[in-house]
Amino acid sequence: MKVFKYIFLISLLFKSIFAQIVIKEAFPNLSFTNIVDIQSANDDTNRMFVVSQKGYIYVFENRADVTNYKTVLNISSTISSGGERGLLGLAFHPNFKENGYIYVDYTIGNPLRTVISRFYSDPQSSEEVDITTELVLLEVLQPYSNHNGGQISFGPDDYLYISFGDGGSANDPDSNGQNRSTLLGSIIRIDVDSSTIDQPYKVPADNPYLENNEGYLEEIFASGLRNAWRFSFDSESGDLWAADVGQGKWEEINIVKSGGNYGWNTMEGFDCFNSSSGCDQTGLELPVWQYGHNSDGGYSITGGFVYHGNNAYELQNKYIYGDFVTGNIWMLEMTNNIPENELISKTDYQISTFGVDENNELYFADYNTGKIYTFEGTKVSVSNQNDKINFSLHQNYPNPFNPSTKIKYSIPAVSNGIVASSTKIVTIKIYDILGKEVSELVNEEQSPGEYEIVFDAKNLSSGIYFARLITGNHSKTISMQLLK
Repeated sequence: MKVFKYIFLISLLFKSIFAQIVIKEAFPNLSFTNIVDIQSANDDTNRMFVVSQKGYIYVFENRADVTNYKTVLNISSTISSGGERGLLGLAFHPNFKENGYIYVDYTIGNPLRTVISRFYSDPQSSEEVDITTELVLLEVLQPYSNHNGGQISFGPDDYLYISFGDGGSANDPDSNGQNRSTLLGSIIRIDVDSSTIDQPYKVPADNPYLENNEGYLEEIFASGLRNAWRFSFDSESGDLWAADVGQGKWEEINIVKSGGNYGWNTMEGFDCFNSSSGCDQTGLELPVWQYGHNSDGGYSITGGFVYHGNNAYELQNKYIYGDFVTGNIWMLEMTNNIPENELISKTDYQISTFGVDENNELYFADYNTGKIYTFEGTKVSVSNQNDKINFSLHQNYPNPFNPSTKIKYSIPAVSNGIVASSTKIVTIKIYDILGKEVSELVNEEQSPGEYEIVFDAKNLSSGIYFARLITGNHSKTISMQLLK
């Protein structure tokens, strides 16, 4: 774990600025109240849906010059809203065009509980949904008024995934995070296309705790989460990314796997949180990234999406996320299992949610003003797609090594869609575990092509080192281990 923490620290040192990225209002003529979710029905109608925490779902045409919207669901009179409560999430059935099913996540009082419901909505209509069509799938009691989770989303397997916070208050007083006999503190996975007379859904046959003997609830897909307010699936790889809101020190990002236990409240990020537990990390999954509670980081993470749109080549294949309190927006990329995190922008927005449209373009909402924003950069073309594919820094060989090792890398023939007719400035530098530069292997103009260099570490001590390749707008990092 120490090595991973060092890798996390070293990645903070490697940041580049993407001046091409512009954040702009997506729909200048529209504003809403307390936006908590942005969704598309993926039904080829090019419509956008916005969820208001107060109990409303709105629909409008996905055009920059759109001037009006309609209400398609109003459950404001029945829900319990305010603080972290309210209408929190929306998902469209993968076959919405045929069956018209929408799914929502909301809180209701007396007693306070989370409700997961299905409504019928005419796929061809933008008229208001008849609330008498509601079918309640699941209810979970909430001991406190915060940490309600609220994300609801269909995965690439067509199963419905739902996040629940640890039950609220502070410090997880009921120890729900490590208690798999409750749905609190978990992401669950259910099959809404199968049902019985007594149960409006089934547990998928490959859920990790199906027919277990430990008393774990079979719906649970992953546990040990404090409040995974927003999670999403990478539309290409299928990876499940979950941003978990922290307690007092750290905000974290996890790539969630079936049966994974993500540590709360034994751990907060990489750090031991509950010393009375002995901080036994056996079987726990540590985050792929964390940031601290300060102005350069933030205090409440809002999870986003891995970007696969066409309006910002600079964001391609990176996980874009932000912070509700500081308004910071970052991009995170995993390279050879090393996280590379870069700040996109410091904003004044209260970033409450991200969303994508039918074309995988990315949006986010400002909870304070009710405005929706999007990103623009270099347009994706066939050329710069090839550019990204051809740019690489391969793992050194041998690794571990003593005292020398070979490093292969390739420079693309195009950059941002322009053919590189001559040369580019290429640098490769080596850093130690503290981020100090110990060697410069390359700093010169090089033509597009494949290259190999030798790193001789005979004058260095054993340890972890990092090779960083930079050319144009591209950068890659690998870790290497010197053993003497």
